[in-house]
Amino acid sequence: MKLDNSVIAITGGGRGLGLAMAHMLGSRGATLALLDRDGDSLDNAVGSLHEAGITSRGFIVNVADEGSVKQAFADIATSLGPVKGLVNNAGIVRDGLLVKARDGRVEKTLGLEQWQQVIDVNLTGVFLCGREAAAQMVEAGHGGVIVNISSISRAGNMGQSNYAAAKAGVAALTVTWAKELARQEIRVGAVAPGFIETEMTASMRDDVLDKLAGSIPQRRLGQPDDIAQSVAFIFDNDYFTGRVIECDGGLRL
Repeated sequence: MKLDNSVIAITGGGRGLGLAMAHMLGSRGATLALLDRDGDSLDNAVGSLHEAGITSRGFIVNVADEGSVKQAFADIATSLGPVKGLVNNAGIVRDGLLVKARDGRVEKTLGLEQWQQVIDVNLTGVFLCGREAAAQMVEAGHGGVIVNISSISRAGNMGQSNYAAAKAGVAALTVTWAKELARQEIRVGAVAPGFIETEMTASMRDDVLDKLAGSIPQRRLGQPDDIAQSVAFIFDNDYFTGRVIECDGGLRL
């Protein structure tokens, strides 16, 4: 898909992976619609892109709220034009063991609120934004591309029942949508990152980070640009659809 003057929406676009994707796709000519809950982050991101000569606009949205998502995509269409691409990147973590026990006594269990918050943002948010973007692409008659951000944790990871379930669901949605939307000339792919240097990992202790990096065959955490390049590949390759790219430094060999 040619990105010149194409409107690409990126959820969680105000910082981290989302902003790296915006710079990557914007450098190839895309016009960016950045969606995020944090208005200050959006303002900073738009300013950063403007300095790089990239056209972008920020839209405050709660991806877990249907009304908020509908309004955001309507605003994008009005101000920039209908989307031709979407990157479903917004996500949160609320980690915890299903049951934490010591000496046969249950100390804590994973709360329903912890479960629901992650499912709402990481799975329902992907559904809502994907639906609105696909509807715009169909009505505009120009097809398009949807890229979902899953995770290698979709295969299961201790302490992440909610996150793993959501990211497995995202991978399943990717295959389902690719089959459903092919007749509308819409391709759908996904990227499953491993451990990437972001604000989330920056908050971890140095010894924990060193142990984590040591478990990766390439002996380092990935960079946001590594994931952005994977996203760009899906946009570029017109025969890629219904598959998940694992970008994890070989962690899941």
